[in-house]
Amino acid sequence: MPVDFDTVPNRRGTNCFKYDFAREMGMPEDVLPLWVADMDFPTAHAVLERLHALAEHGIFGYTGVKDAYFSAVHNWYAQRFGWETQRSWLVTTPGVVFAIAIAIRAFTQKGDAILIQQPVYYPFANKVTENDRQLVVNPLVLKNGRYEMDFADMERKIVDYHVKMLLLCSPHNPVGRVWTKEELLRVGEICQKHGVLVVSDEIHADFTYAGHTHHVFASVKSEFADFTITCTAPSKTFNLAGLQNSNIFIPNRQLRHAYKKELSACGCGGTNCMGMAACQAAYEAGADWLEQLKQYLAGNLAYVRQFLREKLPDIALIEPEGTYLVWLDLRKLGLTEQQQRQLIVQDAKLWLDTGTLFGQGGEGFERINIACPRTTIEQAMQRLEHAVHKTR
Repeated sequence: MPVDFDTVPNRRGTNCFKYDFAREMGMPEDVLPLWVADMDFPTAHAVLERLHALAEHGIFGYTGVKDAYFSAVHNWYAQRFGWETQRSWLVTTPGVVFAIAIAIRAFTQKGDAILIQQPVYYPFANKVTENDRQLVVNPLVLKNGRYEMDFADMERKIVDYHVKMLLLCSPHNPVGRVWTKEELLRVGEICQKHGVLVVSDEIHADFTYAGHTHHVFASVKSEFADFTITCTAPSKTFNLAGLQNSNIFIPNRQLRHAYKKELSACGCGGTNCMGMAACQAAYEAGADWLEQLKQYLAGNLAYVRQFLREKLPDIALIEPEGTYLVWLDLRKLGLTEQQQRQLIVQDAKLWLDTGTLFGQGGEGFERINIACPRTTIEQAMQRLEHAVHKTR
């Protein structure tokens, strides 16, 4: 059944961060929000049907994982990524950021070094520093419009700082890289050599563009599974972030025991019944909806690409290989950080995520979320064009 992604929903008044918290977050009320990574699309019909049935039942008690739930998750990753999981590996959590924080607390001590690859999803740095760990940055390198890992710098810093953990973003948010099997193999071999635990955030795995394939890090080489915690969730794929349900896979029994112990110590028990129902329905019957969504997002990306080329040639699109988050390079405009915020927020009336949020290498960039109806993207691009020309 064809899915309507063109209708613009009214999300105001629903207590959503994206639309209803501009004033509280220091933004003008009339900004067009394209910042936080959720979508302006209703989720798949199969998910809505399952949630309606649960709501009609009317009881929302304590909930756990049964065989059907695991089978849905297992089959999704086996069929789409060739990754065969086991039920004993699965630990459910309220979210991936929460899961990362638990891993930091379970496997490192205060003062231990944790390595991240900036510019990267800003909760990575936040969770490291908020838990009093030492933040070590292995910067990504931008070459000819494409980001690459600096493996020599990675290994040098792992040795020099006695790094205990690597937070891997795969696919990468915000630069849009879908790491190749060869790149992931080098990461894994370096970490294996130096005894570094890898926490792999693969929440955007379902969003890859033509010509690119996501590889689950733990599956790249059999030995990697033994020192990897793989963080997954249906939240980005099916727009379910508010239902707070993530699936964390830990094949190593000792690591899994330690992780569960820390999870319990933090008072986390049980799972969100609506989130579990939504996840199971999405993975059982949401594939067609997702394929239509990916085609629509590719159309949005094509529109942004052409608009920038024709109307705003001084703003470069960092061509994404995955995710629905687009990294824009505004450095040719020659603006200070303050001038860039003036351009985006006050002149264009856009609410984007400014590049400095993502750490080292983010200066002069903006992240825009293209998971919205085409007319919203058109409006955003037109606002940006008017603002840029106004400053000339």
